[in-house]
Amino acid sequence: MSTAAAAVVRVGVGVLIESPLHRGAVLFGQRKGSHGAGLLALPGGHLELGEAWDACARREAKEETNLDLDNVRFAGVTNSVCMGGDPLKHYVTIFMRADVAAASSPLESMEPHKCQAWDWVPWADILEKRQRTPEVLFDPMIHFIDSLPNGGRDLF
Repeated sequence: MSTAAAAVVRVGVGVLIESPLHRGAVLFGQRKGSHGAGLLALPGGHLELGEAWDACARREAKEETNLDLDNVRFAGVTNSVCMGGDPLKHYVTIFMRADVAAASSPLESMEPHKCQAWDWVPWADILEKRQRTPEVLFDPMIHFIDSLPNGGRDLF
């Protein structure tokens, strides 16, 4: 079977995590070791067979950041064809929003081999990066921002 014939569309879930201690900011990390290495991205990962979107968001956030989430809700969806310029990488990414649970464990980089570090980044800074230096953002994040009314300025 050829590589193209073996290629499949994958489903990812990205989580816009908010915290009352960091108003107007969202948790971002710099990816390491996989497609999109060096780019800013949200906590998230692949949707597992039979998994609900909110369950995936909770699981990935816990695995990557040690945070527990509340109020997990749908935020949007993107279709990234030829992600990172690779014609064999096609992702549908489901974006969820969530709040850090009041009784959450503290923020911690649980997979340092996959993420440089986690940081609370003001949403306005992310929107500015989209305009001035989009090459620092993970492709699905760019597509998500571009899909939002008013360029995402009203999201947070």
